[in-house]
Amino acid sequence: MKSSKVLLGVMAGFATGALVGILFAPKKGSKTRKLIASTGEEYADALKGKINSLLEGMNEQCSNFCKEAEILITTGKIKFQEVKDEIEKESV
Repeated sequence: MKSSKVLLGVMAGFATGALVGILFAPKKGSKTRKLIASTGEEYADALKGKINSLLEGMNEQCSNFCKEAEILITTGKIKFQEVKDEIEKESV
């Protein structure tokens, strides 16, 4: 929740900066629009890269978690069988 508020604040800051930049721009409107479009594309590409990196990290963590869970389950089954065998030996 906290990171989403930070991201929202950053996006609002970018939007405010862009608006102020447009209002006080010394360039022609057509040049300013091209500049805004290219800058927007750069930000979008950077954001896509960060999201892809985040997703890759999450996939890796999920994969590691699943492997560790499988190991724990296997270890638990082995220990359970050992205890079961020990109890059966004692009851005979």
